[in-house]
Amino acid sequence: MKSLPSLKNLYYLVNLHQEQHFNRAAKVCFVSQSTLSSGIQNLEEQLGYQLIERDHKSFLFTAIGEEVVERARAILTDVDDLVELVKNQGEPMTGEVRLGCIPTIAPFLLSPVVKGCQSLYPKLTLLLKEDTTERLLDALAKGELDLLILALPADVSGFHSMKVGVDPFKMVAHESLSSVIPLPVDYKTLPDESIFLLQNEHCITGHAISACQLADTAKINPFAATSLHTLVQMVNSKLGTTFLPQMAIDAGILKDTELTVMTPPGEAPYRDIGLVWRQTSSRLTTFRTLGLLLEKLLTRP
Repeated sequence: MKSLPSLKNLYYLVNLHQEQHFNRAAKVCFVSQSTLSSGIQNLEEQLGYQLIERDHKSFLFTAIGEEVVERARAILTDVDDLVELVKNQGEPMTGEVRLGCIPTIAPFLLSPVVKGCQSLYPKLTLLLKEDTTERLLDALAKGELDLLILALPADVSGFHSMKVGVDPFKMVAHESLSSVIPLPVDYKTLPDESIFLLQNEHCITGHAISACQLADTAKINPFAATSLHTLVQMVNSKLGTTFLPQMAIDAGILKDTELTVMTPPGEAPYRDIGLVWRQTSSRLTTFRTLGLLLEKLLTRP
């Protein structure tokens, strides 16, 4: 049988590529810098190709080195899934789940999810990360996360997904402005630049524009907020209006404000909430069980 590269050396290579620094990569791997460097040299000798070009001050991954990193990352992810399959055989709601969630959902849903898991599945630990959709999907593909809670639609091609609920959009304005807006709301009656939205990397902006059929960009203020809480403060300062998901309103984001909730134009605008995981993951039962928990939380009155 031919000699195969060790998983340990592949792990060293992937982390060096991630950190782009030998000392930092060694710390991530909990080994000395010389051990990590020797492991990668071993890997090069075994494969018979140079993966990294080095000099005394810097290094550069070769073209074949870049490809080996990508394949090594996939191999390590598959090995992790294999270990989880065996570990959780017959007892799926145990161990750790590295769960990613977007910022327009995390503050309003993660707390009840964690409390529900602690109550129903005490042997299951959720490790949480909040980030944008794009970055979370990248981390999922690299095996850095196991499961995501996202707002759909999103480009989740290559992954499995499960819809767990619907989150309606509401229009929010200061009571002094809402009192003079004719009902039902017509965007044409709003002043130009009076609608505030999040920065483009937050998917709720695209969802709101699409779901609320907001075609006239002249109505959108060039100011872009970084969070829903910032949007609330801007609108509470009588500067205009915005759109908020129902889950944020239910969680009390409008507490101590003078804001009024209105129904936007269109046919009940909303976003879908879904779970996303890798197709190669062996924890289907775990993820679907968590999905059922989320469904209950999202339909609770």
